[in-house]
Amino acid sequence: MYGVVLWADHQDQKAVIWCEDQGDLALYPDTEASLHGGVSLDAGDLIQFDLRQDRNLRFARNPRLLEQQHCPEIAEKLRQVTPQRPAPRRGPGLTDGNVVAFPSQKILPGTLRASQAG
Repeated sequence: MYGVVLWADHQDQKAVIWCEDQGDLALYPDTEASLHGGVSLDAGDLIQFDLRQDRNLRFARNPRLLEQQHCPEIAEKLRQVTPQRPAPRRGPGLTDGNVVAFPSQKILPGTLRASQAG
């Protein structure tokens, strides 16, 4: 699989990768490499890697650097085109947590009668 690194942490040796198949992001937790070994990944690097699926998570293994700084602005570009979710609303009957609020819609006068007639 090919991908572009969106975020990397050198100290923890972790990275988040946007995959060529446009599926879920892949995580790269390099728990086996020492600070002086392995590949050093930076945001924007183009890499090739083996993909492993574990339940609902995808993991990148054995990354190989193809081109350093191939697309360094990719994370910012994705942030600009990805709509941000509004914070969950709180109040009677509404819960906190993983709730996406839908925009309120006006119901046209004839809509309810048409749906009740069938």
